[in-house]
Amino acid sequence: MIKVRFFDKNQKKCGFELTGHADSGEYGQDIVCAAVSVLAISTINGLEKLAQAVPKVNANEEEGGYLKVELDQQGLDNSDAQLLLANFELGLRDIVKNYAEYIKIID
Repeated sequence: MIKVRFFDKNQKKCGFELTGHADSGEYGQDIVCAAVSVLAISTINGLEKLAQAVPKVNANEEEGGYLKVELDQQGLDNSDAQLLLANFELGLRDIVKNYAEYIKIID
């Protein structure tokens, strides 16, 4: 199961952490993993290229199953970065509605 944590600081979004594997299908056929991965990578790319933020990214490159993204103070004050993180959260919450047995948001 993928577990998701969102981080807030002073009522602003400052990052997220993804742990685990969805295991909703065979490797290469896991649509939950694919959906979460696309949203996460797209969000990181958007933070860097569109919002001009510099997120700190920590990932398990070899085995997968772990990704942590954190914004610094400039990112916290960046309205574009805030919008991108809010959009990421909306997308993941929608995935949870349909695939709750494979992904959980930990509040």
